[in-house]
Amino acid sequence: MPINIIEFKARVKDSATLEALLQGLNPVFKGEDRQVDTYFHVQHGRLKLREGQVENALIWYDRPDEQGSKHSQVLLYKHTKDAGLKEILTTVHAVKVVVDKLRKIYFIENVKFHFDHVLQLGDFIEVEAIDESGTLGLDTLQQQCDDYAAFFGVEPSDYIAVSYSDMLIQLQHSNDTGK
Repeated sequence: MPINIIEFKARVKDSATLEALLQGLNPVFKGEDRQVDTYFHVQHGRLKLREGQVENALIWYDRPDEQGSKHSQVLLYKHTKDAGLKEILTTVHAVKVVVDKLRKIYFIENVKFHFDHVLQLGDFIEVEAIDESGTLGLDTLQQQCDDYAAFFGVEPSDYIAVSYSDMLIQLQHSNDTGK
């Protein structure tokens, strides 16, 4: 069953200050995780295998590439690390790009906060308002994202429209073409 998420991602200059601001709300700290997300070629949406110490999952998601908060449909399969799963996915779908990041993970009720340092890209905050049961509704999730964007002082120019994978592909393309 798909999970409904409203989320935003924003580039930040000082993630430590934003993390300290969040600490004032007494979030639950889930851990610091070095995550390697391997993205695979698929016809629709995005498919990634997340390998970390805190989170390991096969994740398919579909969301628009637009600035600000956006609705994502997510299918999530949590698993223990398994080299065989990655080998099957690599053989069947071929690797599109690999995203390597250090992520700090917090929760306040149904809202998940990520403070990310992504190799080659820099520092970001992601906020995901999650409705796993289908009882909260998209309006509530949207309001939660809007409230936290205001809380963190996210400006319209800070929002990132695409995934880290897209950003890395664009960076690689720019480096290959010299632009």
